[in-house]
Amino acid sequence: MTEYIIIVALIAIAAIGVYNLYGRTLRDQTAGIAAAVGGDATDAVDANKSAVSTGKMVTTEAKAKIGLENFTDPATTK
Repeated sequence: MTEYIIIVALIAIAAIGVYNLYGRTLRDQTAGIAAAVGGDATDAVDANKSAVSTGKMVTTEAKAKIGLENFTDPATTK
């Protein structure tokens, strides 16, 4: 039983990390879907553009080499 609890905790920690990394992109995509379903094409396009730019920023940040000397610097300034 203890092993299962540890596995569930590790999965939860991984899920929290992924959501922190891609949460803004997911929110933008969800807003685009909601706007499209609601019939507002302009807001849907704007939300999708925002999701694309956020996704690119997250990808850049994920690829950045971070060490103890620069862990507080945003990756987009490197």
